[in-house]
Amino acid sequence: MKTTMRVVDHGQGGAPEIMKIISDAPLPVVKPHEVLIEVHATGINRPDVFQRSGSYPPPLGASPYLGLEVAGVIVALGSAVTQWQIGDQVCALTPGGAYAEYCATPAAHCLRIPNGLSMIQAAAIPETYFTVWSNLFDMGHLQSGETILVHGGSSGIGVTAIQFAKAFGAKVITTVGSNKKAQRCLELGADVAIEYKDQDYEEVVLKLTNKVGVNVILDIVGGPYIQKNINCLAVDGRLLQVAFLKGSRAELDVNAIMRKRLTYTGATMRPRSDEQKGAIAQQLEKHIWPLMDQGKCLPVIDTVFPFTEVVAAHQLMESSAHIGKIVLQVKAA
Repeated sequence: MKTTMRVVDHGQGGAPEIMKIISDAPLPVVKPHEVLIEVHATGINRPDVFQRSGSYPPPLGASPYLGLEVAGVIVALGSAVTQWQIGDQVCALTPGGAYAEYCATPAAHCLRIPNGLSMIQAAAIPETYFTVWSNLFDMGHLQSGETILVHGGSSGIGVTAIQFAKAFGAKVITTVGSNKKAQRCLELGADVAIEYKDQDYEEVVLKLTNKVGVNVILDIVGGPYIQKNINCLAVDGRLLQVAFLKGSRAELDVNAIMRKRLTYTGATMRPRSDEQKGAIAQQLEKHIWPLMDQGKCLPVIDTVFPFTEVVAAHQLMESSAHIGKIVLQVKAA
């Protein structure tokens, strides 16, 4: 095995153009509970953009390099690892360092690649699927027959949430920025797609629900959406915050939270403990992997970039013009 590898370095942070590939980075040191993966592909996620720009530093002890998910082949095992073998093909949630030829991650955060999926497809799964599952079902307690509003339906989070919610019997309303994105979300199972540039989603949601409101909202926007989300929730509704693309501050009238017994919660995946992430992996393997083996709830991929075009990949992410996931191909097929 090589002793050095190529990795994307973002220096002190900044615009996409700050990133460059260095070729002599040392391979990660594998801890007893970890595996070392030869990376074939890695997904691009919003937290990568925030870390690159300097606003989302990695947790203590994590790799300083970008990247939260990979698909590849296990090439080394930590001394305490028993559930995987060298040569196994996996996709995995990582604590960082996925924009590289090799990446170390806890063995419990790895999952087999679903039947029939390529490395490119598998690389688009972990970060989004872990996040959506934990929010919709662990914290949001979404039930069959309930109605969910998914903001940013064409994002990686959005397309996954639409498919998960429909697979478990919910009605799905989503917000999108264009007719093209609306059509794609409807194809994926959304019942209603609201183009927020032309319509006030609060008015549409309340009209669709006869002023009752929706049971669950998954929001990546924040800012001015927060009060409108509270207004859109039904009694005992749950507001799940997973990102703040328009800011984390808002002036709120919280009377509705008390009057309607609302729950407002949220979480990011990266700071969670290894044990919590491992538990989510087990839930995904139990509930979602059988669906993917049947060709359901599959990742939606917009564009695949070669490793050397990481700058263009981040530029596309920041443009929000994509539908679904953006993937970097690290190892040629």
